[in-house]
Amino acid sequence: MAKTPAQRIKKHGANAAVPQHYLPSVINPSTSRTPKKAQNNGNLILIAGVVVSLFLFWYLHLLTLNQLTQLSGGMAMPDSLVGGFDQGFVEQLRTAMDEDARGQLNYVHKTAGMLFPLIFGFTWLLLIGTNVARKGLRWALWTVPLLFAAVKLWGNAAIDSMMSAATVDAGQVALASGLTVAGWALLVLSLVVGGAALFLGRKRASAAVPTTGHAQS
Repeated sequence: MAKTPAQRIKKHGANAAVPQHYLPSVINPSTSRTPKKAQNNGNLILIAGVVVSLFLFWYLHLLTLNQLTQLSGGMAMPDSLVGGFDQGFVEQLRTAMDEDARGQLNYVHKTAGMLFPLIFGFTWLLLIGTNVARKGLRWALWTVPLLFAAVKLWGNAAIDSMMSAATVDAGQVALASGLTVAGWALLVLSLVVGGAALFLGRKRASAAVPTTGHAQS
């Protein structure tokens, strides 16, 4: 029968051999998540967002809306007109498109037309957030893609309302045209803002390199 450590000391004195017990080292799983890994994960999400945004832009503006011209006698969809449109154009387009064709345009607005501004806006928020350190500047740059997403979604609703109305209203046409022009302008401005954010991120990273090298030397 195995004796306890106390019984061994009582029998053999202080020189009794007492078995040693070793506890396994505690592993903190949080230590495996380094800032570099977190940055790499953010970059992967950012790259995926850019790829999806490019695909949705191509699918929406270069494929689907272009195919809808086959249902309008060759007339372009309002979304594709960077410079806007007037009441005369809308009247001709409404005459050329039957109810089914207008329904397909409405369906495009509810699918790719909604996904593109939302995913693009989220991607650009992440792009700016990971490259711009100054809080005030970051919030100022964030307003551009946020405005683009809001204006684009509002413009889709305005175009659908204009195309499905019983009669062409000059106010509806002006609103839809203005939102379309603003959406294209904000898209271009968002691209400029994204390029500026990347420039600031690279500038900050390059500025940190000499400091690290000097500290090591």
